[in-house]
Amino acid sequence: MALGWLMVLQSVPWSDVIANAPKLADGAKKLWNTVAGKPALPKQPVPQTQPAASSDNPALAALDARAAALETAVSDLHGQMTASSELIKSLAEQNAQLVKRIEANRVRMLWLTAATAVLAIAVIAAWLR
Repeated sequence: MALGWLMVLQSVPWSDVIANAPKLADGAKKLWNTVAGKPALPKQPVPQTQPAASSDNPALAALDARAAALETAVSDLHGQMTASSELIKSLAEQNAQLVKRIEANRVRMLWLTAATAVLAIAVIAAWLR
């Protein structure tokens, strides 16, 4: 089970992920700013009663009903787009934080490797004396 996860983690191009994290975060922020800046269309309630002119012309009534349904659908889609872009922004920020932590861990590992190598050389030198 752990071997499968290890293979998956080794197959990820981490250098590309780390290099592209800032671009991803910037793109998500731009998307959020674009979507959040657009005002949502005000919801207009669909009239329950038909106007008097609609009874004279059924085609006009059908077009009014269709326009009202389309306005509602557009408003719903705008809400979904806003929620999706907020999620993307949040995920991009989390990804950027993760990349920073990975980079910090990589630097720590280099320091620990160097310290271990120096300590190993000192132990071997002391043992050979």
